[in-house]
Amino acid sequence: MPASRVLIFVDESNVVSSARASNRKLDWLKLREFLEKADHSRRLVEMVIYAGLPPAMTEWQSERERKMKFLHWLRSNGFLVVAKDGSPTDEKHYKANIDVLMAIDAVELSVEMKPDVVVLVTGDADFAHLALQLRRRGIRIEVAAAAHTLGGDLRGAANEVIDLLPLFESFELMKVA
Repeated sequence: MPASRVLIFVDESNVVSSARASNRKLDWLKLREFLEKADHSRRLVEMVIYAGLPPAMTEWQSERERKMKFLHWLRSNGFLVVAKDGSPTDEKHYKANIDVLMAIDAVELSVEMKPDVVVLVTGDADFAHLALQLRRRGIRIEVAAAAHTLGGDLRGAANEVIDLLPLFESFELMKVA
C-alpha cells in the first residue's frame, strides 16, 4: 500500500503560544518529525508555517529583525514559510491575521497536491469550517494542538485530534529571565 501523502499547515503564533503556556521552547524539527511520523505509512508533502511579522515601523524594527532571522532559519531547514506584515494594536502588541491566508492556501494546495491527510496545527476554532470543507473533499483531517486550548468546533470537525502536550514536555524548558 502506498504511503499516505501528508500536508501540514501551521498557525505559528497559536502553536508557539501553546508551547510557551507549557513553559517550553518549541522545537520545530521535532514537531515536524512527530507529525510526519505519526503513522509510519506517511510521506510529508509539505509543511507550511504561517507567521505574522511585527509592523514595518521604526519602533518594531529590532523585533522584526529577530522574527525575520527566525523565518530564515525555518526556510533553511526545509519549511515553507508564508509571512504577513502585522499592524499595531497598541504599543506592545500587533496583529497579522494570517488565518485567511492559511485557509485559502489549505484549500488551494489540497486541490492541487491531492494529499490523503491534512494536519492543521492550531487550536483556533475559526478553522473548523476549513476542516469541514477539506473533509468534504475526501481528505482526512487531523488537528494538532494542546488539547486544553482546542476549540470545540474544530475538535468536532476533525477526524482525529493529536494532543501536543506530551510532545511539548519533551522540549527544552524556557529560560526564566
